[in-house]
Amino acid sequence: MNLFTPQHTRQASWGLALTSALAALLSGCSSPPKAPPAPPAAPVVVPPPPAAAPALVSQAVTPRAYRRDAAQHLYAKNADRIYRGKMPPLLYAIGVLQVEVDNKGRVTGTSWMRAPKHAPEVIAEIEHTVRAAAPYPVPVRMGRVTYTDTWLWHKSGTFQLDTLTEGQY
Repeated sequence: MNLFTPQHTRQASWGLALTSALAALLSGCSSPPKAPPAPPAAPVVVPPPPAAAPALVSQAVTPRAYRRDAAQHLYAKNADRIYRGKMPPLLYAIGVLQVEVDNKGRVTGTSWMRAPKHAPEVIAEIEHTVRAAAPYPVPVRMGRVTYTDTWLWHKSGTFQLDTLTEGQY
């Protein structure tokens, strides 16, 4: 039998055409190929903010020099509690307090060198005032500092620090 007769060739062409048409018809019914999934978005990296320079800086090189910066800071934080003018000769309480300040201006400790023991409410109020005023000027040239100041306490609840006192009558 001869496979290349005109009748066989026509039948093969016809079969091929029919198969091609059927394949084209079926491919039109299928859904389009899905797009590959988008790669996940790269996480947005937000750099940390630069370390903010401390708001208050002390260039003092000795505890005595730092004491002035700390006293000015305390006065600024307690402007309404500062006794104005010369203080009277007799004060309600006098206390000498050491304050430890770290390299960030935080109060890390206090200790009384001379506490006004007859007025425990003054002791508590001075300690509260010192801690509430933090952060103090950062002692950038010393790293940390322990300074001492004398608190002159009037019976009205106002005070002066010996470092910035206006004196007494």
